[in-house]
Amino acid sequence: MPGIIRFAPSPTGFLHEGHLLSALYVWAAALKWNLKIHLRIEDHDQGRARKEYIDGIREDLAWLGFKYHSESIQSSHFDFFQKVLDKLTAKGLVYPCTCSRKQLQSENPISETGEVIYQGKCSHVIASRVQRSEAIQGSEPHSLRVVITDKVINWHDERLGDFSENPKQQCGDFPIRDRDGFWTYQFAVCIDDLTEGITHIVRGEDIRNSTARQIALSQLISDTCQGDLPIPAYTRPLYLHHPLIVDSSGKKLSKREHAYSLRQDKDAGKTPQEILGQILYKAGFLGNNTPTALDQAIAMVAESL
Repeated sequence: MPGIIRFAPSPTGFLHEGHLLSALYVWAAALKWNLKIHLRIEDHDQGRARKEYIDGIREDLAWLGFKYHSESIQSSHFDFFQKVLDKLTAKGLVYPCTCSRKQLQSENPISETGEVIYQGKCSHVIASRVQRSEAIQGSEPHSLRVVITDKVINWHDERLGDFSENPKQQCGDFPIRDRDGFWTYQFAVCIDDLTEGITHIVRGEDIRNSTARQIALSQLISDTCQGDLPIPAYTRPLYLHHPLIVDSSGKKLSKREHAYSLRQDKDAGKTPQEILGQILYKAGFLGNNTPTALDQAIAMVAESL
């Protein structure tokens, strides 16, 4: 039975060149390892997700020629996310955190990458089930953090090699629901990867430092919910983190930074082949900007894996 790989853009803007490079790596991995491709639209950030962007993802992939085997949209799973949260809460594995962004920055150490290493200021709320339930239902703005074990996780990346990371030391207990009441990326992606049977994860290097914490959280969710919810035993996926396309200042392309969208190229009259050649050239697969068919582009990237 073939494995499953997912392409999982967030509908907070239109697809840009960084998404296209990631798509090429995902489809290339599917070709190399004989995988089914699942499109997951990750609209967990309901404050920024827009229907026009969801429609745009499907339209742009179709125009470029990408075909996939199945599709899901994260917001359709929110009721199930709540059931998982309830199970974790009942086990004393979740607590409310009322710390503001300013407090988090000023009261905790900051890692070399600029990430807050949360020291557990609000973790005392898990002292009793009654206290925990009352605090979680309270009106004061709060996020919900999951209790992470102080443990080193060894994992392998098919491109970058071996890593040994301790999420407790790397970031501390992290939020699974934010102060606005939205599910976080870490929580949503772990549940969806488990329930959708994802066996291979190919994504950009910018997400690499989330891997150990996602392994820890996925194992915790699986161990806590099996038998009560339709969640399988955890099997660690194969990971590969690909290089990024960066702008002239060395920053990764981002919708937050108003990256030029693929449909702007389309509206300017460029063909899919021209856009693909442009991406392959910027990513170092071609020595010059040469229009390239999608199947050729995928095969080219597959040879690098």
